[in-house]
Amino acid sequence: MQFVDFAKIRVKAGHGGRGCVSFRREKYIPKGGPNGGDGGRGGHIIIRATEQLNTLLDLRYQHQYVAKGGQHGMGKNMHGRDAADLVVPVPVGTVIKDEGTGEILADLDRAEKEVIVATGGRGGLGNQHFATPTRQAPRFAQSGEAGEERSLVIELKLLADIGLIGLPNAGKSTLISVVSAARPKIADYPFTTLVPNLGVVKVENFRSFVVADIPGLIEGAHKGLGLGFQFLRHVERTTLLLHLVDVSVMSPGDPVEDLLKIDRELRLYNEDLTKKPQIAVGTKLDVADREKLDRFRRYCNDKTIPFFAISAVTGKGVRELITYVSQKVSIVENKPPLSVQDVW
Repeated sequence: MQFVDFAKIRVKAGHGGRGCVSFRREKYIPKGGPNGGDGGRGGHIIIRATEQLNTLLDLRYQHQYVAKGGQHGMGKNMHGRDAADLVVPVPVGTVIKDEGTGEILADLDRAEKEVIVATGGRGGLGNQHFATPTRQAPRFAQSGEAGEERSLVIELKLLADIGLIGLPNAGKSTLISVVSAARPKIADYPFTTLVPNLGVVKVENFRSFVVADIPGLIEGAHKGLGLGFQFLRHVERTTLLLHLVDVSVMSPGDPVEDLLKIDRELRLYNEDLTKKPQIAVGTKLDVADREKLDRFRRYCNDKTIPFFAISAVTGKGVRELITYVSQKVSIVENKPPLSVQDVW
């Protein structure tokens, strides 16, 4: 399935039904008086979060959502029926903004959470409401109100405990494939991963935490270079960041400079991202350049950044990393500590 995390839509709520102009007419009852019923309310447009979806693909192909209008009022004091609301399902983690003002209307961060983004018009009053001692036969009623109409920007921000960040080919996809059931595409060229991947790391007692592989981060990502600008929004949801850096002999870059490049992009995109707890991970330990690895380790120790060296291929260091990560997530989220015994 194609992954879509951004869409623009137009929503229009239903018009309210017209009030009715009617008079009571029964045999032997002269001057029965007005009995026009009220119009029904127009349908609301409601956006609701559901766990059944994980992409905004449907919104990419349908840009307009229009609710039905309320039924008109009828004689004999019969009110028109309210129109059914139009519910638009979206994935959990969707943020809804008004396109014109940029105002955030809702952050649907849990299942079944919903928001009315366009209010249906009220039904008009029937002529029965306008009768007075001096105006006993009003021959008018109210028209229904127009439904609200607006343009919306819909953004999906993945909900994950752990965000894997780093330059292309740092080993993010390999790590997530080892610690979870996710099976991302893995190859030795840049931008193998074109969409975020989610993996669930299961632990005992039916506990688990979610890991997200954030693709396409390069220098200049905050300006739209590479794929980073498209997916940086997903980093905002994570509790903890695992910063993976290639320390192998094949890597042409310096690990400290690689770390600083991505940190710089996070800061330029959103200053708050740099405040998230971060763990530095030297990857490809099985083919590591010892000089690079030692330099990277010393830098992290000097900056008091938690440091781990792993090989996702051989499994060396992975269990220790996941143990630390699970405990860190528990502390940050105020949950009981997770055990990683028999994780894999």
